[in-house]
Amino acid sequence: MSTVRTRQTPRHRQPELEHDFARSPALGYEKPEEVGWVRCLAHGYPSPLARWHCHDEYELHLITGTSGKAFVGDWIGPFQPGHLVLCGPRLPHNWISLDAPDEGVATRDLVIQFRHDPIERAVQQIPELAEVQQLLERARHGIEFFGLSERAEQHWVAVKAARGLRRLAAFCDFLADLSECTDYRLLSSVQMKGAEGNAEVDQINAIVNRITDNVAEPIVMADVAAELGMSESRFSRFFRRSTGNSFTDFVNRVRINNACHLLMQTDHYVTDICYQVGFNNVANFNRRFLEIKGMTPSEFRRQSDSRFGGAH
Repeated sequence: MSTVRTRQTPRHRQPELEHDFARSPALGYEKPEEVGWVRCLAHGYPSPLARWHCHDEYELHLITGTSGKAFVGDWIGPFQPGHLVLCGPRLPHNWISLDAPDEGVATRDLVIQFRHDPIERAVQQIPELAEVQQLLERARHGIEFFGLSERAEQHWVAVKAARGLRRLAAFCDFLADLSECTDYRLLSSVQMKGAEGNAEVDQINAIVNRITDNVAEPIVMADVAAELGMSESRFSRFFRRSTGNSFTDFVNRVRINNACHLLMQTDHYVTDICYQVGFNNVANFNRRFLEIKGMTPSEFRRQSDSRFGGAH
């Protein structure tokens, strides 16, 4: 069994680490002195920024390349190019590409970050901004938008190219489209606040990566807790606070998500898929699948065949 490892960071540096990531031009962010409230970022995969993490800013995230698993709060689901999500402050998130080539991809994400306080103060004085309040409240759960990917990329390019008042105007135009969009879904069932401090973020990131990278590997909460020097009860509280799920539920969600991918992309028997994704008996697999997806694996395959044209 692999061991959970976290990057060793001096204690006095831990609280600043995410801030350093967010401000580092070497990772693709704009220099703070060159921009104001709205900051743009484009990055590839893998990247130090592609990790389970959270921050104080809203993050508008557009995937332009690869497909894989998305984690937003306690929601786990698939993503592909065109996936557009707005995450609220301190809502943990991560996108893990499953089909990236060995050499990686140069551009996978187009991102915009902005802080809450300036817009909250502006709303009090500018009535026209009030319509964005409902959008930002929904964002605390994470919002996935549909049918906006092409226009979203155009908006991102316009915001990225502009400075000063013209950047603000371009971004407000983007916000207006998002506010008016009625084809969306909320992702996380709870408004999460994420882990506290980068030491905890690193621990959760290591655990999440271990689960997703080795989906069929038996994994026992007691073993993980011991590796982190925690009691089971303390680890259980820590994990639920950070991910919105119990450890067992999180593992099951990841495994069922993998099963969905195999059901859509292969013609493997359901019984074979059960063991491929880490379940040790078919009855438990079917029960968990029904709980999470609201249908049996066979029904999921029939619906996906109807929608996407079968395995390929």
